[in-house]
Amino acid sequence: MIEFKGFPERIKKYTPIPNVVFSSLLPQITDITELKALFYFFEILYPKKGNVRFVSHQELLGHFNRASDFQGQPQSFPEILQQSLKALVDKGVLLHLALNDNGIIEDVYFLNNETNRLVIERIRNGDMVLPGLKPESPVPICMEELPDIFTLYEQNIGMLTPLIAEELKEARANYPETWINDAIKEAAALNRRSWRYIARILENWSIEGKDNGTYRGYPKKNTDPDKYIRGKYGHMVQR
Repeated sequence: MIEFKGFPERIKKYTPIPNVVFSSLLPQITDITELKALFYFFEILYPKKGNVRFVSHQELLGHFNRASDFQGQPQSFPEILQQSLKALVDKGVLLHLALNDNGIIEDVYFLNNETNRLVIERIRNGDMVLPGLKPESPVPICMEELPDIFTLYEQNIGMLTPLIAEELKEARANYPETWINDAIKEAAALNRRSWRYIARILENWSIEGKDNGTYRGYPKKNTDPDKYIRGKYGHMVQR
């Protein structure tokens, strides 16, 4: 093993990793080669430009094909990489698509998010064409993804701690997930970035009704012209 000499004083290149990888995904990964494949995927994907970004199997193989990565491994580089990528697809981390590049089949991988799921669907339907490439055959898309409320919380509120994760799970058991999504977005829009504020929104919606606005501190005016002729004393009110 080559000894690591430490980091240079000035690091010019960085590869960003989404926080949700550390908070929700990392505990699910127990195989070190699977983790390496994921990190190499991000390293290759990040510098790419354009609306449609993916990483090919050959690109990953070029990064992954390092003897030090596989010391003591009985399988070949391609076999280990293929197993690692399949595991990431099965977990819902990556999306796989087989493309035909002038008669040569190329496996490519996308980050599993809503945009890329739509992109793959458009490619399969022929609504989107990549230069020189076409889908080899219909490929089932893994629709499993990290829970939206956890991802949305990290994107809009802050770090997802184990305690917050438990609070979100409990909220999901008590409220519709669309409510939780809307509450997170509302808290972010009002710059009240805390779980406590989100929980208060949900509590008020459950009591007052989701669309009446009372959690904001100003009840929506009731413009119903019949509001005074219903109820116990309705017979005493004339139109």
